[in-house]
Amino acid sequence: MLSNKNAYIHIHPKDNVMVALQDLKAGSNIDFEGDSFELTTDIAAKHKFSLVELQPDDEVIMYGVLVGKATQHIPKGGPISTQTIRHASSEFHLGKRKLDWHKPDTGKFEGRTFMGYHRPDGSVGTGNYWIVVPLVFCENRNINVLKESLSEKLGYKKAKNYESDVDQLISLYQSGKSVEEIINADIQTSPAGTKSNRLFKNIDGIKFLTHEMGCGCTRSDAQTLCGLIAGYVTHPNVAGATILSLGCQNAQVSILQREIKVRDAGFSKPLVILEQQKTGTESELMQQALKQTFAGLVQANQNERQPAPLSKLCIGLECGGSDGFSGISANPALGYASDLLVSMGGSVILSEFPELCGVEQELSDRCVDEKKANYFMSLMKTYNARAEADGSGFYANPSPGNIRDGLITDAIKSAGAAKKGGTSPVTDVLDYPAKVSKPGLNLLCTPGSDVESTTAEVAAGANIVLFTTGLGTPTGNPVTPVIKLSTNTTMASKMPDIIDINCGSIIDGEETIPQAGERILNYVIQVASGELEPKAVQLGQDDWIPWKRGISL
Repeated sequence: MLSNKNAYIHIHPKDNVMVALQDLKAGSNIDFEGDSFELTTDIAAKHKFSLVELQPDDEVIMYGVLVGKATQHIPKGGPISTQTIRHASSEFHLGKRKLDWHKPDTGKFEGRTFMGYHRPDGSVGTGNYWIVVPLVFCENRNINVLKESLSEKLGYKKAKNYESDVDQLISLYQSGKSVEEIINADIQTSPAGTKSNRLFKNIDGIKFLTHEMGCGCTRSDAQTLCGLIAGYVTHPNVAGATILSLGCQNAQVSILQREIKVRDAGFSKPLVILEQQKTGTESELMQQALKQTFAGLVQANQNERQPAPLSKLCIGLECGGSDGFSGISANPALGYASDLLVSMGGSVILSEFPELCGVEQELSDRCVDEKKANYFMSLMKTYNARAEADGSGFYANPSPGNIRDGLITDAIKSAGAAKKGGTSPVTDVLDYPAKVSKPGLNLLCTPGSDVESTTAEVAAGANIVLFTTGLGTPTGNPVTPVIKLSTNTTMASKMPDIIDINCGSIIDGEETIPQAGERILNYVIQVASGELEPKAVQLGQDDWIPWKRGISL
């Protein structure tokens, strides 16, 4: 446990840098392992400074791995910044299996269950949703017409909490108030919420997943889109689905049906598939869609929550708006929770491959066999090569916000991001949009974009997503609860409307990583049982973006 008096931290014995836990002034004295020196400049919280004198091209080590090389002379106590170092990461190769790991004590969770929705394929959902999805963007309007027709009447429309604000502004304008008076007016916002008059008490929501794909793309992207949609149709949190097709697009109904069978050979959920070019008029299409969807909802409403073991949980591990504390607080705490769940037979998914750059050797060595290790390394090399062919590369992953808050190279960001996966062996390696079939730690190839990655993790079977953030982001998902974990207390206090769990307690010295990990898993069990609604669910944050790998044709 860190002390509140701690102003800086040395993360790994091999590191030649330290991280400031609070703003440090130039001239501040640093004491470390019997050595004492002064900072040469101000170091902002979350940023790093050197423990040793570095010359150009000297290696910068953090989390025990290579994260950069010096671009100029850096004195002892000097800043590690975009001006003083550049991205660098170690080469990787097929190594020996390193499958021994220290399993955490799961005694507090033995015999625990959650209340979920049991599916015919043996999976268990943490929610019970109906989804309405187009196979091609041409059907987006019809999807939105269905949304307007069904959401409010069936009790699923989120209450609008800003219409009253507009009414107040109109009143001010009509009363002759000036622009300045309007801007400075005290507007009273009504609280948000969902109407409680749901017709189908056991259905948590009807979700409408529009997108901009399906035609004009490569055949590979069309196939992948169908695989992604099939992942949602067969998802344990989904009770049934309505699919709208135009008919002439690349993403054909037959491809979707094959992808569904790949994921669930005995698929038996209610499924409505309508093709506009076969049906005829919009009126006929809408009437059929409404009647068949309503009938499916009646059937889906018959399912009720029942007890399920924690091994039926599949957690997506995600991050977005990361900062210099991510790899010290929220990510390792999430890693501990991951290890707890894996120890009890559950599944976790670590994705965002551009943010695993620099830790390839460790992760490949943890793969249970050489075939999976080689596959992981191949996916990493191929992905980076394609990025470089487009004039970029993994080195360009950190965003301006990441850099501003201490993640100045992709390797620094990646070494901290990988902590979400804990320490267990890698049981499987999957390419997008494949589905998890093995318990344990799964690696899933996705982009570093948090919405695309979260969308993919849910398609792979995640029935809960744990999402760490240092800067704050509202990201959610239509069918899987997304739980937000803050890396620092300041941001958690500033944005309480999007943060569910504050892991800044670790930085503040109030909690250990294992204690935070146990707290996270306890929260997950409550959410999985429908006892708690994460903030993203309360806000109706239904983000859904398919990953497009190819070009438009």
